[in-house]
Amino acid sequence: MLDVDAAAPLSDLNCIDISEFAGQARDHLDGRAERIMADVQAALRVADRELDRSVERLFELVRIPSVSSDPAYRDECRRAAGWLVEALAALGFDAGLWETPGHPAVIGHFRRRDRSSRAAHVLFYGHYDVQPPDPLDRWTTPPFEPCRVAGPDGRERLVGRGMADDKGQLWTFVEACRALLAVDGDLPADVTLFLEGEEECGSPSLLDALRRCAGELRSDVAYVCDSDMWDADTPAITCRLRGLLHERIVVSGPTSDLHSGLYGIAANPLAVLARIVGSLHHPDGRVAIPGFYDDVREVPRETLREWEALGVTAGDILSEVGLSVPMLEPGRSVLEQMWARPSLDINGVHGGNAGPGERSVLPAQASVRLSIRLVGDQDPERVRAQLRSFVAAMVPADCKVEFEGHGGSGAIAVPERNPYLSAAADALAEEWGRRPVLKGSGGTIPVVRHLKDVLDLDSVMVGFGLSDDAIHAPNEKYDLRCLHKGIRSWIRILAG
Repeated sequence: MLDVDAAAPLSDLNCIDISEFAGQARDHLDGRAERIMADVQAALRVADRELDRSVERLFELVRIPSVSSDPAYRDECRRAAGWLVEALAALGFDAGLWETPGHPAVIGHFRRRDRSSRAAHVLFYGHYDVQPPDPLDRWTTPPFEPCRVAGPDGRERLVGRGMADDKGQLWTFVEACRALLAVDGDLPADVTLFLEGEEECGSPSLLDALRRCAGELRSDVAYVCDSDMWDADTPAITCRLRGLLHERIVVSGPTSDLHSGLYGIAANPLAVLARIVGSLHHPDGRVAIPGFYDDVREVPRETLREWEALGVTAGDILSEVGLSVPMLEPGRSVLEQMWARPSLDINGVHGGNAGPGERSVLPAQASVRLSIRLVGDQDPERVRAQLRSFVAAMVPADCKVEFEGHGGSGAIAVPERNPYLSAAADALAEEWGRRPVLKGSGGTIPVVRHLKDVLDLDSVMVGFGLSDDAIHAPNEKYDLRCLHKGIRSWIRILAG
């Protein structure tokens, strides 16, 4: 800043030769840039040197079976949250639990000690809860006893439930902060971490929690690490997510299970449910619920051409899971179907004899669990109402239907012309040696929609998962290289 007399006449000020001051400013900025670059290089060396210890610390977290959807693991979820609070506090964060009606969230703040220049306030999101480990007999190692194994590609893998979704992912950010702090005890930005404990069970407490702690979470940008790369060597930034709602439908008939021979004339709830489930889709694969597509927007042709240029085929995706025939809507490409079209999936049907041996039973009750992925302006509650109306009209007089489901999140698209997204793309390119792909995702990260609605924050979604990580499946893994370069990537992003 120029040091001049505020009372000096304008004519005097106009005569000041500012070239000397401009040179000093350039020297100051150049010196600061050099210091930042030196700190980044030093932090990268720390990340390289400390990688094995980073893995050991991650394994401690993965050993805690924080399954959010099963009440039997409630205490373990709290234990995982407490472990994270202690880990962040040890790094100098002001960390604690944010209580919810379900599992607590973890909030940690780090305020820069160097206040001589302005820097962004960064909000980072991850989740510490995990999917159930079932079926256990398909795991080659116990799900909560993490281990290092050699992969078929020669790259070392870290195996355990939650390793890629999302404990390993959030750990890349924590270890990046650790490496930067090891250099000079400070971070290049003010940082707030929000680590959720209910993402894998639909985030029922998330929206209320964000509203209640909005003052604590005010930031310039949100970084979300719960996504994947384009391939093993190409990073990606996810710019488009589908929304999601879950619904459970229960059809009840007789007062108890019946002998199917003696009471075969009675309404069979499982048969009723089968007709309902079979009517949810047209033969061409489109959802048959009236009004379902009313708020679905068509993707601009320019965007479709960009997706087509990525060269992805249905065979590329299906071959990884032993399939070959895609279920596509007529006239839709595979990426359009996955990233920009809604879907309705049957996740499980229950009723009658599910055990070993024969049992000629006419069940008293049958149920189905559905998940619906939303796009465009589809509103979760409106779609839920459409579904319930459609189902209720198909239930015969002797049966009754009940619905279980609430909440949900809408779809979101993050503007690609975003300075923080551009800076992250530059940092990723520097680390990986190639520009990241700006892509969509067929999945849902509820917090991204909520951060926009509650805090008016756009999210930069950077993740280091791979398509073969087996998230939500037995033998979940996270490549050691992804953990390592993920840590290095966050160091570069934070310093940028």
